[in-house]
Amino acid sequence: MSLFLFCNTILSQVILWRFHGNCRLALFILSLFMGCGILLLSLCYFHKQHIIMETAVAEIDDYLIGDTDARIECDDEGEMYKLFHSVNTLVSVLNAHIENEFRTKEFLKDTISDISHQLKTPLAALNIYNGILQSETENLPDLKEFTILSEQELDRIEALVQNLLKITRLDAGAIILEKNFENVSDMMHDIEQHFAYRAKQEQKELILSGDDDIMLFCDREWMIEAVSNLVKNAFDHTDAGKHICVEWKQMPDMLQIVVEDNGCGIHSEDVYHIFKRFYRSRFSKDTQGIGLGLPLAKTIVELHGGNMKVDSVLGKGSAFIINLFGLKENITKLSV
Repeated sequence: MSLFLFCNTILSQVILWRFHGNCRLALFILSLFMGCGILLLSLCYFHKQHIIMETAVAEIDDYLIGDTDARIECDDEGEMYKLFHSVNTLVSVLNAHIENEFRTKEFLKDTISDISHQLKTPLAALNIYNGILQSETENLPDLKEFTILSEQELDRIEALVQNLLKITRLDAGAIILEKNFENVSDMMHDIEQHFAYRAKQEQKELILSGDDDIMLFCDREWMIEAVSNLVKNAFDHTDAGKHICVEWKQMPDMLQIVVEDNGCGIHSEDVYHIFKRFYRSRFSKDTQGIGLGLPLAKTIVELHGGNMKVDSVLGKGSAFIINLFGLKENITKLSV
């Protein structure tokens, strides 16, 4: 407003001087004062911009020395504030990468610790068995017994390594699912044959229930791996004389596979943790499990676009439920 009054005063003087024949001088003075005004405004503008840039640089320096919460104020409009907004976005992305790297390192540290713990027990047992085998060279029954025990511990180590390799490949995205239309009943019968000897030895019954003509678009090998891990888990927690049931049924837009047992069930404290890798319940009587089968099964199902949940009653049994979603062309029945 003051600038306007100033200019108005100058114009008034120019008019007066014009009437007195001093037009050129008036125009010169007007140009001089207008130039000074523009220069003054420019200096004020660039000084303000300089302060804003200094503040932005200070925020960036704070971030570089470790203040991950540092941000540049960018509430106004303009090209410079668009740049500041882009810088803030970049900072958020960098923070996300830093957090992800931290979680990855923590996971790697925990995984190495878990693997060391899992290997320690069978290796210690093998060391003991080896000492006994060396000292009992003339006692054939003892030699046979500890040879069998050694073989069991070696199988345990092999299972640990194989499952670790499978999970690592899945996590790294190194597995390309080779999906085809597969007969669900055929896959379940393959699983039944795999566990037939164990069922007979442990006096347990494996029951299959489902239509023979349901087709699923999936990777046969990996889907059998997922369901087999659930069946193995059921065998591990079911006593002699009891049964494990594998049931599959088609719904409008999904296929459901249920692996159910009437075993010991899962303690309520463990239900929310059983899909964590290497998780071992303090209530479990199973000393041979390594805690990778259920997480592996869940990962495979999720790669097929499905999900997995568990319903369990302590002392009565558990049911692991696989829901495989998809369009109707992914879950079909054979035409007669």
